[in-house]
Amino acid sequence: MFRSPYMSRGKSSPLQGERSSSLEKMRGRIVLIGLFFIVAYGAVALRAFDVTVFQGMIAAPAERDGFFDYTGKASARGNIYDRNGVMLATTLPGASLYIDPSLVVDHAAMAKDLVRIFPDMDYGSTLQKIQAQGRFVWLKRNISPEQQHAILQLGQPALGFEHQERRFYPQGELASHLVGYTNVDNSGLAGLERSFEKHLASGEDLSLSVDIRLQHILHREVKRAIDEFAGIAGSGLIMDVHTGEILAGVSLPDFDPHEAGSADANATFNRLTLGVYELGSIFKIFTTAAALEKLKLPLNYQLDASKPLQIGRHKISDFKGQDRVMSLAEVFMYSSNIGTAKMAEMLGTQALVDFYTDLGLLDPMDIVFREVGKPQKPAQWRPINTLTASYGHGISTTPLQMSSAVASIANGGILVTPKFIVQDQETPSTVPAVRIVSPETSEKMRALMRLVVSEGTGSNADVAGYEIGGKTGTADKVGASGRYEKGKRISSFIAIYPSSAPRYAVLVMVDEPKPNKSNYGYATAGWVSAPPIARIVSSMATVLGEKPTYVAPEKDLSSPLLQYVTLKDKH
Repeated sequence: MFRSPYMSRGKSSPLQGERSSSLEKMRGRIVLIGLFFIVAYGAVALRAFDVTVFQGMIAAPAERDGFFDYTGKASARGNIYDRNGVMLATTLPGASLYIDPSLVVDHAAMAKDLVRIFPDMDYGSTLQKIQAQGRFVWLKRNISPEQQHAILQLGQPALGFEHQERRFYPQGELASHLVGYTNVDNSGLAGLERSFEKHLASGEDLSLSVDIRLQHILHREVKRAIDEFAGIAGSGLIMDVHTGEILAGVSLPDFDPHEAGSADANATFNRLTLGVYELGSIFKIFTTAAALEKLKLPLNYQLDASKPLQIGRHKISDFKGQDRVMSLAEVFMYSSNIGTAKMAEMLGTQALVDFYTDLGLLDPMDIVFREVGKPQKPAQWRPINTLTASYGHGISTTPLQMSSAVASIANGGILVTPKFIVQDQETPSTVPAVRIVSPETSEKMRALMRLVVSEGTGSNADVAGYEIGGKTGTADKVGASGRYEKGKRISSFIAIYPSSAPRYAVLVMVDEPKPNKSNYGYATAGWVSAPPIARIVSSMATVLGEKPTYVAPEKDLSSPLLQYVTLKDKH
């Protein structure tokens, strides 16, 4: 048997030595490759930690406060609904775009691509962001799915997405001033989003008193009036005169709540709750009610309006005067400044001021909105101020405030406060009722307001079968200098219906309407704001299924009010 000499000496063969050396080299290479992958994966993990944790904490700590569940509702903020359950605001998942400037190769090309996808981004400021120091810079918050897809098509590793929640308003600008809007961190900045920030941020839903169907009607008609008379702005509301619930509220111009940051101040200004205006002859409702309540004047009480009223160097006259002695009912129906001023003179300053104060017309309203206007009143109530304030000159308030006061007169005489949240019908109110006028005075005022529409300056607001009452208000506009501006006015109309037992108050106000040929060159309230009231009531009746309440006679000459108007049955 053959034996290798290497075996007999206890030595390995050359072949075994070569194999052993190769294995050692292979093991070294494997270890080296393993170390390489460990370092590489470690770098990736460190980068991921830097972007998702460290940089995220610096750049946007609020984005991770909530998470999106898949029930269709965001856990971080509650939804907002109208009174019928129609969604007005919700939260949806979205994405925001950031960039790691250190990974950008061609800064100019990157900026051009981004501006192409986001036309509202400025090229220069975008280029600055791309060239910034650091590893994390926000480029665009809350981008659309289409924009996200376009970014992905670029294939740029420097661009990334942070998934967030975005506030979404299904009705768009339709109720933007009421609902309000949030910032990029979903914190309320205006409207009820701001007022109920804690409630909504805790994930609780909110149901508003608004009926979005009536909101659409009101929005359409106020806009139509502004457009028809080339006005610069307008406002309107629909209110339940008994509960104070606001069923619709409009301020125009309005804005897209998704892009509120790009809207100008004129659009975001809430004219309904924050705007303060001289609303003119609508104030005659309050002066007349005070005269009926405090002086116990009969409706056929005679007031001489045959000539202007001279107070010192001031002269009070009527726009289209009757130039005769009139009954109290006629003074109201024809909107006589002279006759109303004489009632105020009889009342005296303190009685009139107290009455306005009781109605809440002289102080800021205590409502859920943060955007609340402060009424403007005379610094000193001299006799002339008392007389002019009686017909709405030299005294300013908000449209919401005015409407609430009218509702308080018309609803039987109980003070009503505006409410924007659905009231719990099963929980009785603990707030005691405050009586402003007697039921008898309220009934007389409703009859007078009906007379304005059936026989007087508000006839364009009438709708057969729906017994509308109301009052016109046309006032010269106060400019920035504090002086009245010639040719600029506020035209408004407040309506109640049905006037015999009111359920609703409806207001339309147009800022700076211009005369036009189709309306005989007039831009007063009877032409500007009364016709929209008629269209609103007609549409409301259709939506709410309200049938006509009476058949209007051609002319009821036996009406006690018409007797008062024609000065019959004097005493």
